Amino acid sequence: MAAAASETKPAALPPDTELGGYRIVHQVASGGFGLVYKAMDPKGRLVAIKEYLPAALCSRAEGEKIPVVQPEKLSLYRLGLKSFFEEGRALAQISHASVVRVLNFFRENETVYMVMNLLEGASLQDFVLAARSLKKQRIFHEATIYSLFDEILTGLRVVHQYRMLHLDIKPANIFITNDDKAVLIDFGAAREVINHEINFIRPMYTPGFAAPEMYRRKGDLGPWTDIYAIGACIFVCMLGYPPNAAPQRLEKDRLGLALSKMRKVYSDNLIEMVEWCMALNPLARPQSVHALVKEMESDVAKYEPETPLTQRIKGHFDSVLFGDSSPPDPSGRKASTLSRILLPGSRP
Repeated sequence: MAAAASETKPAALPPDTELGGYRIVHQVASGGFGLVYKAMDPKGRLVAIKEYLPAALCSRAEGEKIPVVQPEKLSLYRLGLKSFFEEGRALAQISHASVVRVLNFFRENETVYMVMNLLEGASLQDFVLAARSLKKQRIFHEATIYSLFDEILTGLRVVHQYRMLHLDIKPANIFITNDDKAVLIDFGAAREVINHEINFIRPMYTPGFAAPEMYRRKGDLGPWTDIYAIGACIFVCMLGYPPNAAPQRLEKDRLGLALSKMRKVYSDNLIEMVEWCMALNPLARPQSVHALVKEMESDVAKYEPETPLTQRIKGHFDSVLFGDSSPPDPSGRKASTLSRILLPGSRP
């Protein structure tokens, strides 16, 4: 029988908590499998710390440090803990501009903490939501899509070379930094390990981005699984909303119909690439990032822009709002609001 998730989420550690030589500044994010904090390292530099804290398996009261795990959930909690620790160790070996940098990982308070570079900017999801609010026919220019995913795929290829999978690629986990890098964040290995052991966490997959094999208890996962999610992210960058979830597509597949509406907006090459990446049969997809990048190379070269990524995205919004004329003075309400939406922490 499926276990029930905890009624209340585990409490975050309060500001000024000391952890392995780091000091918590404040919580910045939370999810079903953990919390993320802004923290200060021993040299006074700001970092991000991710805490393994699966809400379905443990609880923690305000003011406490150690999670409480019920006996019947302890083995599963430890299984996820081990996977999270191993993920941190593997990621610490990777140094690539498009993969979140793990600086340290350690055990404390009967859980595990992963220390990462603190990124400033906004997620791809933030950009898509801002673009969608403009209610235009397309979300991003084709050139922007090719350039963005060329960066992401170079990072993903390195991840796969280390015999790792991301398993949770979605717009919320693609971060566009203020210094103009597209970065993969929030890997899902620990989540997937738990998913294979019990069914109650399966609804925590983000609908539309998880490949069909992830819904099968003994599905054969590989690079093709992450590639399905890449295709779904490109779909979002074209249409502004996610594709149907894999179980729905298996019943009645409307992917081709949705993409056919974009035939006069985007090239056939881009549309066919999304269909290839999102084939329901894993064997019908690109079997490696290399195979996908090779297919993309001519299109990337054709659309290779000279301006930085964040400027290209912001430029798209400016052209939609202001036409061919220059945007209003930065002190103008419209321009400053747009800048805050697209580039949090930046100055117009």
